[in-house]
Amino acid sequence: MNIGILISGRGSNMVSIAEAVISGNIPGAKVSVVISDKATAPGLTSAASLGIKAITIERFGRSREEHDKEIISELKNNEVELVCLAGYMRLVSPLFVSTFEGRIINIHPSLLPQFPGLNAQRQAIEAGVRETGCTVHYVDELLDHGEVILQRKIEVLPDDTEETLSNRLIKLENKTYVEALQQLVNRQN
Repeated sequence: MNIGILISGRGSNMVSIAEAVISGNIPGAKVSVVISDKATAPGLTSAASLGIKAITIERFGRSREEHDKEIISELKNNEVELVCLAGYMRLVSPLFVSTFEGRIINIHPSLLPQFPGLNAQRQAIEAGVRETGCTVHYVDELLDHGEVILQRKIEVLPDDTEETLSNRLIKLENKTYVEALQQLVNRQN
């Protein structure tokens, strides 16, 4: 299964996925391309160092759909079968969703449907919940919505800040995204 990964920043989930593919922990998969909407995304360097094609398709001055058309074209040129959003900080257009319907997944740092959108860790702390977690889900046209593939929980500690919770949660995200991909790729093979 050819995987394309979209990132906007450091790409820690992308690196976890790529390393799992390279090491054979996700058999039958290949990361064909990593695309960022930001030329300065550190994840591009990480992808390139892992031998993965890493490119930037910047969005400035274009509509979401115009930007997505170029990304769609690049994904198709690389014969991508599954799109993983991994810290991609832009909503994809309805055109993108319909082009890859049922073949786009995302990870979000909360137990959806709780705390969608930005600052999920802050939302969890402000709400006073005792646990939060992460969710890998299919992407549809709504924000942080779509069928849940896998969720994992983590305790919110009494002295947690947004930063400490985020730092613990990213490690859980890295493992959970790989585990979800193992399940999905296994079903396809």
